[in-house]
Amino acid sequence: MIDVCRSLPIWLIPALPAAGFVVLALVGARFPRRWVAIVGAGSVGAAAAATLCTAIGFLGRPPETGVIEERLWSWIDVGSFEIGFNLAVDALSLVMIFVVTFVGFLIHVYSTEYMADDSAYSRFFACMNLFVAFMLMLVLADSLFLLYLGWEGVGLCSYLLIGFWYSDPANGAAARKAFIVTRVGDTAFAIALLLLYKHAGTLDIQAAMAWAADNWAVGSGIAVAVALLLLGGAVGKSAQLPLQVWLPDAMAGPTPVSALIHAATMVTAGVYLIARTHVVFELAPTAMTTVAAVGAATLLLAGCSALVQTDIKRVLAYSTISQIGYMFLGLGVGAWSAAVFHLMTHAFFKALLFLGAGAVIISLHHEQDIFKMGGLRRRLPGVFWTFLIGSASLAALPLVTAGFYSKDLILWAAWSSDSGSPWLWAAGAGGALLTAVYAFRLVFIVFFGDERGHVERRPGLLILVPLTVLAVLSVVGGFVETPSALGHVSFFFDLLDPVLPPAHATVAGHGTEVLLQTVVAAITLLGVGLAFFLYVRRPAIPAAVKASPLGAWLCGLWLSGWGFDTLYDRIFVRPFVAVAGLLRADPLDEISSSVARVIAAGNSALSRTQDGRVRTYAFGIGLGAVIAVAVVVLT
Repeated sequence: MIDVCRSLPIWLIPALPAAGFVVLALVGARFPRRWVAIVGAGSVGAAAAATLCTAIGFLGRPPETGVIEERLWSWIDVGSFEIGFNLAVDALSLVMIFVVTFVGFLIHVYSTEYMADDSAYSRFFACMNLFVAFMLMLVLADSLFLLYLGWEGVGLCSYLLIGFWYSDPANGAAARKAFIVTRVGDTAFAIALLLLYKHAGTLDIQAAMAWAADNWAVGSGIAVAVALLLLGGAVGKSAQLPLQVWLPDAMAGPTPVSALIHAATMVTAGVYLIARTHVVFELAPTAMTTVAAVGAATLLLAGCSALVQTDIKRVLAYSTISQIGYMFLGLGVGAWSAAVFHLMTHAFFKALLFLGAGAVIISLHHEQDIFKMGGLRRRLPGVFWTFLIGSASLAALPLVTAGFYSKDLILWAAWSSDSGSPWLWAAGAGGALLTAVYAFRLVFIVFFGDERGHVERRPGLLILVPLTVLAVLSVVGGFVETPSALGHVSFFFDLLDPVLPPAHATVAGHGTEVLLQTVVAAITLLGVGLAFFLYVRRPAIPAAVKASPLGAWLCGLWLSGWGFDTLYDRIFVRPFVAVAGLLRADPLDEISSSVARVIAAGNSALSRTQDGRVRTYAFGIGLGAVIAVAVVVLT
């Protein structure tokens, strides 16, 4: 069995969803919906099966180098610049392809029912398959150049899927916003690649990292520059400060898109990039501190914004920004494996929450305002229990949820590592309180209290089964790595040890770790209790606070995402539009415009000779013949 799995080609994993895209793009419109669903979901399911087989071969007989490489063909070969189209599987990419294919498959299965009434059914699955193929290419690439191809590919698919319902101008605007904002980060990433190639002479990931470790001193200017530029690319794709503004508006796309692209996979690409290039960041302590600071600030600001949102998907969008902030915090303090662990558990519970929100939305005829919901735990019991499990994991309910174990490891590293500090731990603990409050605010408003909406449609098995599987993973997924005080299971960290270095702790002590775990657990339970008190027992209190002058101002600030959109509109958008308006009257344009006008006038004059009258054409032929004869005679 192991030998069979080891012989399975790696290229098959991204090729299967890519083939699904080609089939659906070319002939999907002619297929009945059942066949569209089979091709769309089946291709990703087959990729998940290939991933499982690859994992069996990798874990059953680990390669001596820790990497399985597959060289396919030479992609670019110009002078000394050579880039191969090659793939590689190590422990980090194995975790990533597991998340992409298995969570992606569940979301595709869910989508077969959720999107059943949409007129562009085949186009939806074609775009989803293309996204999965590009995401798999991103994480399997053995060179930063090929990784960048996948990086831009998922950006393209994000644009196509956010603006999927393009007949609504608001959806098109959200898609363009996401595309433009993430281009800022992508530009920084591209410059980082150019600098790295200039100095290292290669973009092969392993070779470039080895060269940097051997030739750059810790704190050198070029290492800091490359690391900060890579960080720029990461904050754009992962929606971190200051480029987080695109993600809340990206909820304009269908809910399965939000679950796959904007919760489980694409937005974690920045986390993967930093983890993959951790050697450069370890050579740049300034960049590491910046990563941690960005993560800490983002998780707090986004958590506050999630507290006041009224759209169920926007609550989860700000929650995603906040939870990725935890991952950046972990990366910034050197807890590489802990950050990737939280990436995995977050994929489980956040995909679950988005899909649960989608089930609520279609049950209430596409209603998304949480204050027009209520009492749904009785009408949608399956959705309620799975959504409750997802919310508990998001809030990191102690001992029984996956989110608790992954978040606890990040917070312990923020306190104990040589790059950590009590301030970073305090930011993470404050974020834990905010998370518990907004997560259970959502649960209590949507599923408890009086019924404020009419359930028109109950979800079927194709929706409930993926929710159930993700709910199970949101609980048991955390037990692959537990702290020393709770059994000290270390399967996940042991798996990643050959790829990612362990966090360097300067503050040790079993008692300190247990104390901090207890404090954070108490903070989480306090947040759940506070949400229950405010939104079940005393709902008049939040309304009174919101009605006060200070409360109204603060609520408006948080509701708008701290005013970043307004700030960017005034600093960048309006000046750009004004300059563009001035350039429209540029005199130099008159040169090309005059040529166009002359051509148009000539065309208009010639078109008048084509009046459809035979005698006119005969006269023209005769006149031409006379002129030709005259020219011959006279010359």
